[in-house]
Amino acid sequence: MSLERLAARTPVHVAIGFLAMGGWAVWANAVHGTGAALLAGLVQGSLSGALTLGLKRSVDWLRPRMRGPLAYLAPPLIAGGCSALLLITAHGIAGTPELWATVAVPLAVSFSYIFAYNILRQRRTERSRDA
Repeated sequence: MSLERLAARTPVHVAIGFLAMGGWAVWANAVHGTGAALLAGLVQGSLSGALTLGLKRSVDWLRPRMRGPLAYLAPPLIAGGCSALLLITAHGIAGTPELWATVAVPLAVSFSYIFAYNILRQRRTERSRDA
């Protein structure tokens, strides 16, 4: 299988999200001991993998139901807000010591990703409509 085909597969994106963001959470909580760091990494990695799927699907569902500037802003804000709520709640329940440091990077990455993705898809939709 070519690298290009491999990179397009959803399980690869989920695995990368799990490893990258889970690794970040381990590092952000390392000063609190191995157990706390690994638990934070497992929570963040699992959520990042699931959110990779959820963000894209929710934006793809919301966007066609909106027009104009609202179609550019509302879907990623709604999806990203739900993502933030889920991450903060899950880490709060898990007792993640460095909660804000743990969620800051994954939220910045996911908001950047989902805004860029939504803008590109919305532009494509509008070009198709105009053609």
